Amino acid sequence: MLSAGRLPMIDRDLMTEIVASASDIVLLVAPSRRIVSVLVNPQHRSFGQLTDWEGAKLFDILTEESQRKFDLRVADIGNKSRGPLSVELNHVSAQTWDFPVRYSLHQINAEGSILMLGRDLRPIAEVQQQLVAAQLALERDYEAQRDIDTRYRVLLEMTRDPVFLVSMSTGRITDVNPAAALILGGSRVDLIGAAVAQEFDGRRRGEFLESMANMAGMETAAPVELTARRSQRRVMLTPTLFRAAGERFLLCQIDVPETAAPPMDDLAEQLSRLYHEGVDGIVFADAEGVIRAANEAFLNLTDAASISAVRGKSIADYLARGAVDLRLLLDNVKRTGQLRLYATRLTTDYSGQIAVEISASWLNDRPNPVLVLVVRDASRADSLRRSGPGAQDDSSRSVMELVGSSTLKDIVAETTDVIEKMCIETALELTRNNRVAAADMLSLSRQSLYVKLRKYGLINKDSE
Repeated sequence: MLSAGRLPMIDRDLMTEIVASASDIVLLVAPSRRIVSVLVNPQHRSFGQLTDWEGAKLFDILTEESQRKFDLRVADIGNKSRGPLSVELNHVSAQTWDFPVRYSLHQINAEGSILMLGRDLRPIAEVQQQLVAAQLALERDYEAQRDIDTRYRVLLEMTRDPVFLVSMSTGRITDVNPAAALILGGSRVDLIGAAVAQEFDGRRRGEFLESMANMAGMETAAPVELTARRSQRRVMLTPTLFRAAGERFLLCQIDVPETAAPPMDDLAEQLSRLYHEGVDGIVFADAEGVIRAANEAFLNLTDAASISAVRGKSIADYLARGAVDLRLLLDNVKRTGQLRLYATRLTTDYSGQIAVEISASWLNDRPNPVLVLVVRDASRADSLRRSGPGAQDDSSRSVMELVGSSTLKDIVAETTDVIEKMCIETALELTRNNRVAAADMLSLSRQSLYVKLRKYGLINKDSE
């Protein structure tokens, strides 16, 4: 039986086995720096037996750098306050292969013998090398990707062919070059992310994408003719379907009208010259009165700097009576197909006004009808009518005949009634007897208009 405070003696062979199993490699080094014994973990056979190390000098199996590191660490081995000492050493074998080992150094006797318990660092080194190799590979891939992106961007920016890319999964434009953006009538920032079907008149997303994909799959498919919504230009679209990173895309090439359309005949050329060089303003608008195109004469009338300043605005913004004038124009032209010589005043960009006569046509032979306005400057004729001694109507003559036979107060009252009746009749004529629109035009309530209709005997005429 063991006495208190005493530990049992461990068999030497058992101790050797424990030390060898706790480390990958164990070296017992004499004070002369010769290796007395070498133990290798039996579960770690990658070292081999290393029996040739026994009796060899320690520095013969270390690199020069590791020799210096070993000397520096051994100098501190007697300092108990430093605790266990460890050092990473690189071994050089006779077979010309080297490997790193992390040793903990223990002085086991007064003579200076050192027990070195080592852990093989090759697995960690291999992982580190793999990480470094992976990082280098990522950097190479990143540089290659940047190179490809730069070439793609330069090619897209510099090519003269108008092209844009569409994602089949979202139906939205993913990229567009400047040439295509110019034809479509928007900036690159506005177009990227926009639904492609909404960029062309009369197209729905599902129908548009399906038709484009079907066309791209045909070997001899003809380009499809479309109208760009923003610019109102006719274009020819040729799609090409491809797949990238598991997603399908459409590469759409645009042929501009100058190259896609046949040469214009004499009539078309003359109409084009009339639009660009004519003295009367010509405006194309949609069904809501939003301006899509206008010629130079209209820009002169409104003092607008460029077409971009008026495109997208409502016609009501340039009419003196605003929405009232626009509603009258749209109601009449949609009902009869045309409207002639509608007299009103045009507001310029600098808050001026000019008398004009507007003739309108309603083109509804297409999915999206178009309102066409011809705006003529009537300011000169208006000034002549105001200043000239023109013929007077019967009502004016009857008022003048009262001079000498009635008091001024009675003449003024009669004149007011005549002018009021003329204004109401004119409003009813312009609105095609629409009392609500006529009341809005005259800034009257509906009840007040009915009272005046009865007063001047117009109620029966209006009901017919």
